[in-house]
Amino acid sequence: MNPAHLIARCRTADIGQLLSGLAAFGGAEVATRLIRIASVVVIARQVSPTIMGVAALALSLFEVVRVLANAGIGQRIIAESPEQLAATCNTAHRLFWVWCLGVSLIQLTLAAVLHAFGMGEIAAMLAVLSGVYLFMPAGLVQVFLLMRDGRFGIIARITAAQAIADQLLTLAFVLLWPSAWAIVLPKLVTAPLWLLLVRRAKAWRPQAAAGLTPWRSFLGFAAGVLVSELVNVGRTQLDKLLVGALFGVQALGIYYFAFNAGLGITTSFITALGQVLFPYISAAQAASSRARRCRQGLWLGLALFLPVLALQVGLAPWYVPLVFGEQWREAAPLVSVLALGAVPMIFAAVASAWLRAQCRPGVEALLNSVAAAAALGGLTLFAGFGLMASAWAYVIGLALALIPASIHLLSGREGIATLAGFQRASA
Repeated sequence: MNPAHLIARCRTADIGQLLSGLAAFGGAEVATRLIRIASVVVIARQVSPTIMGVAALALSLFEVVRVLANAGIGQRIIAESPEQLAATCNTAHRLFWVWCLGVSLIQLTLAAVLHAFGMGEIAAMLAVLSGVYLFMPAGLVQVFLLMRDGRFGIIARITAAQAIADQLLTLAFVLLWPSAWAIVLPKLVTAPLWLLLVRRAKAWRPQAAAGLTPWRSFLGFAAGVLVSELVNVGRTQLDKLLVGALFGVQALGIYYFAFNAGLGITTSFITALGQVLFPYISAAQAASSRARRCRQGLWLGLALFLPVLALQVGLAPWYVPLVFGEQWREAAPLVSVLALGAVPMIFAAVASAWLRAQCRPGVEALLNSVAAAAALGGLTLFAGFGLMASAWAYVIGLALALIPASIHLLSGREGIATLAGFQRASA
């Protein structure tokens, strides 16, 4: 597929909002990645694969639990009508507090279970990281209002500031205290910084006079988004837990490094594509215009990311040992394989944005569930052939599930709305 042809197709439409949003996230991500690369280089040279594996296990469990906080509450703010916005924000604010406190209790319970099974260090890490949820509710309404307003430059700068602070703290902690804790603790320490920046960027207070939106109106939308987020985090985090269980902690450390050096580099860009595309599609009134904007997002995503992926895959055997050290040379082929997983993720990001804009997250949940089952099932079934075979099976399973379905969903005149079978599944 010719990137120049894709870019030419994108130029035929007014996609300034989409391009400016992606440019904002892209610029912030470049700055973040420069710091992150330096951090990864130091970490790779200072800690062993075993220490990396312990940190990977703790952070993977944290990410699995944290996805519960993405319950689809905020997406209602983005899609709400101006007349009901104030009441919806009031209700969302209360729901955020109840939900995040509940997620914190779930993580503490998981930590207690792990401690009972003799995994004291990982349990302690999870207990400490549960404090992150205490900072989230006070800033989440503001974040989704910024998204609704299309102020992606501000969101990108806040995200970059937190990520850079995280990496700089990790760098300092690893130099002073080479341990798994040095990789984990910055996640908590940077949470107050995120809250401060968000509240300064968007002033908002509950408006008692506006009343409340019935909380039950959030359930249908939130349930679909939550299931979709759960299966996504299951796909992106449970693979590490499976590798640890099937191949051991040292192999997990190698896989975790390869995942972050390969797929992790492009994941944040693809996530940004989905975040920007959702309000871009929602802003269009006609169904045909929404479908057209959705397809524009797909063409643009492919044009931007495919050349980068080609370079990343082809040059991995050269830059991995040069940048990260000789001890990671054996992980270079794994980096190349996992980087290929970004291709189906581009299709998934576009399809998810469309489905949420259409208020049909149940379809998204179904699609992502099939993809997660295919990827994790392939990884497990091919474990007997080695770590590399499992990685190939993971990527191929992801591609077979996401690419054909997304192409079929987006090829009709009205986009995903033409797939009646998926519509019935989400009803």
